[in-house]
Amino acid sequence: MASELVLKYHSFIFFFFLFSCGTKQREYGENVYFYIDFPHEKELKGQVIELDTALLRYPFRIRVEGDRAIIMDLHGMDHYGHLFQYPSFRYLSSFGKRGESPSEMLSMENIRFYNHNIWTLDANKKELNQLGFSSSGDSLLRDDVVALDEEILRALDFAIYNDTTLIIPDYSGDNRLCWVHRNGRILNKTGSIPSANRKALQNARPALAQAWRSFVDYNPHNNIMATATQLGEVLEIYNLKDSTYIVRIGEYGEPGFRIAEGYGIPTGIMGFSDIQVTDSAIYTVFQGVSFKEIAQKKGRRPDGGKYIYVFNLKGEPLYKYVLNRYIYGIWVDEATKTIIATDVNKDQPIVRFCFE
Repeated sequence: MASELVLKYHSFIFFFFLFSCGTKQREYGENVYFYIDFPHEKELKGQVIELDTALLRYPFRIRVEGDRAIIMDLHGMDHYGHLFQYPSFRYLSSFGKRGESPSEMLSMENIRFYNHNIWTLDANKKELNQLGFSSSGDSLLRDDVVALDEEILRALDFAIYNDTTLIIPDYSGDNRLCWVHRNGRILNKTGSIPSANRKALQNARPALAQAWRSFVDYNPHNNIMATATQLGEVLEIYNLKDSTYIVRIGEYGEPGFRIAEGYGIPTGIMGFSDIQVTDSAIYTVFQGVSFKEIAQKKGRRPDGGKYIYVFNLKGEPLYKYVLNRYIYGIWVDEATKTIIATDVNKDQPIVRFCFE
């Protein structure tokens, strides 16, 4: 009798899940898919990489190419970027001096390697900076400064598509992406926010766009671009080779917010904090912590996420890695099965994880 009740209970849950997914599918559209769980889950323990400098205050992003690594310090005292030898992480030099002069920066949102050069984004100055390596390879020199088109509202991330084109999320709410010439001029705007919030889409698109702030990455080897929302749990996958577009929504749903004086005030959860598209998968850092919990802890909770979610290139969930510490940014080397991560909570903030 008990086994029959258990069977009926599970049958009801399964039917309810199918009904809920079917209802959501009608709300969102045919290219939107939902996931609840990952087929594989594993714990990863990080190994601290000892640095020979104490420069870093809030290491937000890490990028590696060849024998050089760059760590972006979101709240750097004097510089926003720091160059290291890789894999020893011997400190080489700093760049992106903080200040208001024409040669200095007011912020740094992200960094990209491209064709042996470095590109950085300064949202406060609405500028892109191109830097080149010195002859010794131990320092970076600014080669070019590009003023962004006035129509681009508060650019907070970017990806490099090719020699002439950049991709910047659109925060006007009118579209999803801005395609920008490397001279800063908008070439085109495409897509729309894949939200089921019809009221916000009609009456509060700028606030909706704020809530849908996403981190972006693009891999030119497979022409896959992906975005991950800072709030909620939404992954968008753009195959720029065949023009297919897929949205994956997790357990926590789309970004939550309320409107106050025209601005979107976050509700719900902190979602993703970084994303990398490799040749075979999409790696993300996930937090999944509610703003209610953050308020209750009042700064006592570590900053960042303790999960790395891995998806295939169509956004289907593959692995959920549970970490022994909280991290913010990642760089993945699939050849060596290594993830280098930044931990803003520790004095030694660079950590190495090995995965199978």
